[in-house]
Amino acid sequence: MSRSCLTIILAAGQGTRMKSNVPKVLHPVGGLPMVAHVSRCADMAGSSATAIVIGHGGDLVRDTLAKAGVDATFHVQEKQMGTADAVNAARVAIDKGYDDVLVLFGDTPLVLPETLEKARAELAAGSAVCVVGFRPADPTGYGRLLEADGQLIAIREHKDATEDERKVTFCNGGLMAFNGSMIGKLIDRIGNDNAKGEFYMTDAVEVARSLGLTVTAIEAPEEHVLGVNTRVELAQAESLWQERQRRTMMLAGVSMQAPETVFLHHDTHLAPGVVLEPQVFFGPDVSVGAGTRIRAYSHLEGAKI
Repeated sequence: MSRSCLTIILAAGQGTRMKSNVPKVLHPVGGLPMVAHVSRCADMAGSSATAIVIGHGGDLVRDTLAKAGVDATFHVQEKQMGTADAVNAARVAIDKGYDDVLVLFGDTPLVLPETLEKARAELAAGSAVCVVGFRPADPTGYGRLLEADGQLIAIREHKDATEDERKVTFCNGGLMAFNGSMIGKLIDRIGNDNAKGEFYMTDAVEVARSLGLTVTAIEAPEEHVLGVNTRVELAQAESLWQERQRRTMMLAGVSMQAPETVFLHHDTHLAPGVVLEPQVFFGPDVSVGAGTRIRAYSHLEGAKI
């Protein structure tokens, strides 16, 4: 895709439900900080630049990502005044001018490039705003995406939805894409007339429609938009990531006798023809050549075999 793209990753939240001194977005999945997974995904989807909005533990986030090789600018959200306020903290990056702007969250480590590519395709087709939605088994508590004539007309929070609207199963996944020439105008028109007095990026849907702009929604698998707020959800994300990586490697020619007992690291490299017996754990920086058999109960790190 030839369109330029800025990715804004919101990573300023305190993540109090993690009950940790470490900023939430730095908790690892597959040995890599969650926010770094998001950044890598955006790069794979053709993003031209990344702006990360930091707050709580911002210096640690900045230093950790620099060591992880994440190329980004960092922008401080001084006060927690809502998602639109967080996006606006990166205004200097937005104002450089991009065709597309993706707004992502640093705690959604399972998002995949195809989801972001699909959202960007909506922008290329004329949408000013594209919202990523999903269909959970139980939509209770999620904001509903209300559509008419192929357009998204509103995001209705569960508590504000009518009985009929609550029957809608298409829910807000949080991830959004914006026409780069319009996002600044939309942010400037978002108000904070709500119970918390905060500025919400979801209000951009209503603002865009009031300006006669096209707003659409796309559907992604639920795991792509899984947000991690607790250590229980972190473990769930780890499990889903491991399952995804095992499947990818097996389809590429790696044999696993008991896949559920193999644990991979984000930089594990296994050549086609490798055979893994049960109970194999990979730490950082392991590369295994073709035809190698790794015995059961092996723990490997920093090795080229």
